[in-house]
Amino acid sequence: MLEEVGRDLDMSRVHFLGKIPYPQFLKMLQISSAHVYLTYPFVLSWSMLEAMASECLVIGSRTPPVQEVLEDGVNGLLVDFFEPSQIVERIDEALEQPDRMREIRQRARRMVIDRYDLKTICLPQQLTLIETLASQR
Repeated sequence: MLEEVGRDLDMSRVHFLGKIPYPQFLKMLQISSAHVYLTYPFVLSWSMLEAMASECLVIGSRTPPVQEVLEDGVNGLLVDFFEPSQIVERIDEALEQPDRMREIRQRARRMVIDRYDLKTICLPQQLTLIETLASQR
């Protein structure tokens, strides 16, 4: 990719982190202006939920797995996967309207906590499922 577009980039502003420890990953999300999450129908990655929980604004592709979690203008921004100019416009919007994005970031965190918190939501549901299946044997 760098061979194709690298000459047009200010490489002093591009950071390749490689594999980093989880706490450092979370800190990176917390200071990021946006997390661009582009996926073409595939399972939703934990990284998108981590970004949302960290109040990092997610700009995600308008694809089924992302749309299950992200609502445009409510808890993130959606873009057409095949429209690079639209992706750029949404990134510009995010950077130019930090006050508006703060509310979206906060709603994203709240939604993740309310729907996916490990201790109060996910783990109890998984245990209930296991107990239900075990009792049917």
